[in-house]
Amino acid sequence: MDLAPLPDIYRRAPFAEDCAPRRLLRLFSGKWTTMILHTLHLSGGASRPGQLQRNIPGLSKKMMTQTLRGLEEMGLVSRKVLQVMPPAVEYRLTALGRQFIEPLEMLYRWGAEHAALLDRVERNAAMAERQAFTPA
Repeated sequence: MDLAPLPDIYRRAPFAEDCAPRRLLRLFSGKWTTMILHTLHLSGGASRPGQLQRNIPGLSKKMMTQTLRGLEEMGLVSRKVLQVMPPAVEYRLTALGRQFIEPLEMLYRWGAEHAALLDRVERNAAMAERQAFTPA
């Protein structure tokens, strides 16, 4: 995977609040945002809420609804009420939303290839938490 080098403006601090890296991190900072986008992508770009929730264990209906509303407000996902009885809803990646799949796939691929590093980070965090609660 060959990426173009970062522009010089992103190679030294300070980083403005409106710089592209911070805006991207804000976009992806929601706990379920990337998983919902990724799952919609894997589902051919569209999914009904029940299927989406079944594909993301741990995602509550409340958080799914909040996240989908936010993604819809940003224009990354569209909501369509299907004219069936009883009425059903389908969420679909928009053209804009599909543009964010490539960086997500790159991030997820890196995670899969470096799972051992992620394991180490989790062990370190667990050890630090245990030490914080151990009387000296």
